[in-house]
Amino acid sequence: MKKQLIALSVLALVSGVASAQAVDTLAKIKSSGTVNLGVRDSSGLGFTLGNGKYVGFHTEMAERIVDDLKKDVGASSLKINYVPITSQNRVPLVQNGTVDFECGSTTNNRARGKDVAFAVTTYVEEVRIATKKSSGINGIKDLNGKTVVTTTGTTSVQTLRKNERANGIDFKDVQGKDHADSFLLLESGRADAFVMDGSILAANIAKAKNAGDFHIVGETLSVEPIACMFRKDDPKLKTAIDNSIKRQIKDGSLAKLYDKWFMQPIPPANVNLHMPASESTKAAWANPNDKPMEDYNTK
Repeated sequence: MKKQLIALSVLALVSGVASAQAVDTLAKIKSSGTVNLGVRDSSGLGFTLGNGKYVGFHTEMAERIVDDLKKDVGASSLKINYVPITSQNRVPLVQNGTVDFECGSTTNNRARGKDVAFAVTTYVEEVRIATKKSSGINGIKDLNGKTVVTTTGTTSVQTLRKNERANGIDFKDVQGKDHADSFLLLESGRADAFVMDGSILAANIAKAKNAGDFHIVGETLSVEPIACMFRKDDPKLKTAIDNSIKRQIKDGSLAKLYDKWFMQPIPPANVNLHMPASESTKAAWANPNDKPMEDYNTK
């Protein structure tokens, strides 16, 4: 029995060492010459123009990170393989290594922190309510008896139900398979309100056929730090990505990139979202950190 226990202990130790050594994404990137970058189809921070073209604030920021990774691994060039991910599959695809890292609209929270790791925050999101102007909904209290849509795999419904101002509010919740599907439920009248990150709501309204029929209303339901996500226990990759982001903040290029995508006309409809950087986002840039949303003052 003693020998068996010793053997099991050695096996566990070897397995632990193997596991700790297994995560070296920079070595994988150097060997393959390719970065598998997780991208979004309809996020406010990154979206597709079709035909495999992905754009947006976080997508372009990620491309600049890859450019810096090229120097870190000593490669003359790195190919980016754009891997479309969704709110449902983003964590498992990062965990199993299909995606090297993703920079979309993922909230850094403690629950996700058990499975994955996050870079320093690059955008602080405010969760809001979008509705039709004709709905009569102007805030949380008006959601009583209504149908509220959010997107599968996101934190928005939990955020709404936990909000102290939602006490006593009874609403039916439905879930879209992605943000575009959620907005379609609102657009078609199958939902009365869409609860989601403000940037995602603004982007979907801007792209709507009748954009003037919709608006964002009510209280800020939650303040959430958004950050690039990658596998746990990969300190080399975290340092490399954090350093690139801090470099982009320090030289002012990240702020210019933000203005490009939120304060100027953007494709595909050449719409200006008119969303200046919030004070929370500016504070995150002033003091880069990877604090989860639980460390923010939320109500």
